[in-house]
Amino acid sequence: MDIFLQQILNGLVLGSIYALIALGYTMVYGIMGLINFAHGEVVMFGAMVTISVVNALSGSGLPGPALVLIGLLVAIAACMLLGFTVERIAYRPLRGKQRLAPLITAIGLSIVLQQVAILIWGRNYIPFPQILDHDVVSFFGASITKLQITIIALCLVIMAGLLLMVERTKLGRAMRATSQNPAVAGLMGVNVNTIISATFVIGSGLGAVAGVMVATNYEQAHYYMGFMIGLKAFTAAVLGGIGNLGGAVAGGLLLGIIESLGAGYIGTLTGGFLGSNYQDIIAFMVLILVLIFRPSGLLGEKMADRA
Repeated sequence: MDIFLQQILNGLVLGSIYALIALGYTMVYGIMGLINFAHGEVVMFGAMVTISVVNALSGSGLPGPALVLIGLLVAIAACMLLGFTVERIAYRPLRGKQRLAPLITAIGLSIVLQQVAILIWGRNYIPFPQILDHDVVSFFGASITKLQITIIALCLVIMAGLLLMVERTKLGRAMRATSQNPAVAGLMGVNVNTIISATFVIGSGLGAVAGVMVATNYEQAHYYMGFMIGLKAFTAAVLGGIGNLGGAVAGGLLLGIIESLGAGYIGTLTGGFLGSNYQDIIAFMVLILVLIFRPSGLLGEKMADRA
């Protein structure tokens, strides 16, 4: 039971991060019908920028949390600017074109951003400075750090705030109108270009926060880190129902728990043939099963057919 509870806690931490990243995928898909495969690299940039800022300010005498907060704010601004630039330069000229063109562009853009990261930070893993509280809290025989509790709580607050924004604010209504039918939304006075840019900017900001969470939790970052975590977050979005914000949250949490439980028990289930290092298999098995048996995801696709 202790092992089971420990894997649940690990899954909640991992799933919260997946859900935060999945929101970026599902927002863009809901508005444009586009899978932005470069979103994982935005997450990576958020982690890298934060580490660079923290290292630059390490001699300032500021406490660790303050350094991370400053680095996070800089990373959010940088990633928002990156998201805006990506939409404006790479995706907007392809709007209305054949669906294959933006898909190939997204994959190519992902590779380009990885190479840019190599030029700036190199190919080696970059350690996150030891400036945060990693004290362990016992919970019914399982353990979780104070940092991980903060990650879960912050993810839940951000996700709840985003859902509230989409449902209750003028920007959210404009986003939902654009998602339903961009042409009609434009006739009703909605600036579709501005809404699409805002969607990319908000999603990139969420990606920056997720990148910092990954870097602080695992105490390192790497130019390739966004690729795998981006694919898993995309899997979470598909699992919950791509285009559905609530589905992205549910899919992320569920995938994190499934992956964590699989990592804990895969050795036992396979008689020792597979170890916990094969946990990545589980995420993509889930993706395949969902696509086969329920392509619309667990909560369905909250996206109307466009006229």
